[in-house]
Amino acid sequence: MTETVDIALLANLLQEAAAKEILPRFRNLGSDDVRMKSEAIDLVTEADEAAERLIKARVAEFAPSAVFIGEESVAADPLLLDKLSGADLAVVVDPIDGTFNYAAGMPLFGVMASVVAKGETVAGIIYDPMGNDWVIAERGSGAWLCKADGSQERLAVSPGVPLEALVGCASTGFYDPQDRRTIMGNMAKVRIATSYRCAAHEYRAFAGGHFHFLMYKKLMPWDHLAGALISAEAGAYIARFDGSPYTARDLDGGLLLASDRESWELLRREVFTI
Repeated sequence: MTETVDIALLANLLQEAAAKEILPRFRNLGSDDVRMKSEAIDLVTEADEAAERLIKARVAEFAPSAVFIGEESVAADPLLLDKLSGADLAVVVDPIDGTFNYAAGMPLFGVMASVVAKGETVAGIIYDPMGNDWVIAERGSGAWLCKADGSQERLAVSPGVPLEALVGCASTGFYDPQDRRTIMGNMAKVRIATSYRCAAHEYRAFAGGHFHFLMYKKLMPWDHLAGALISAEAGAYIARFDGSPYTARDLDGGLLLASDRESWELLRREVFTI
């Protein structure tokens, strides 16, 4: 019998990690608790590493055969990422999404986890430690906001609107300078294009109908698998820039999410084209 991951246990685990390792350190980090990774805007903190250690240990208890893919684990062992697409079962975790915000004392960060079975994302969770609630989806079951009091609210993306009325988030930092100038110039065609520097909250807002689109260039699985599934279950149209489906094995090719296919094609043609 194939092992599965209890999504409720996983949701509670993210809450536990936040309560024990993330929130006590929020706005209490010392100078030695924050380190630069690839560049000054790519940070890791003691909270990221401690939270991931806790989550990894707990996952090993209730899903011992699952391959654990955590952002900080992959930073320490990049070859670990190669195991994701071929694993029968994997749990993918971002212990703190929005680390730059977290380290700066801004309350805009989240904890994300997804479950991948034989290369297919089957469940996703985005937990907001500040609001103490979860956005959760299991494939084929819709997307839901689950509140701390046990109540639930089904999520749905916003209906499409004309190009000049579109509001969304776009991450342009991984384009080369010339392409970034082109994209940022094109974004003047929409009403608002911003970035929270936190995919967790961008996906939550989009799936809840508060944004019309999201765009990302770099595709690390811990940043996007949970949010993409949640968005799809909320009714979004999602594809890589070439129109192909987004899967757990994709690390590049860009990702564009919109309220519907017509909006996606409009954005791809008028805004996110080089």
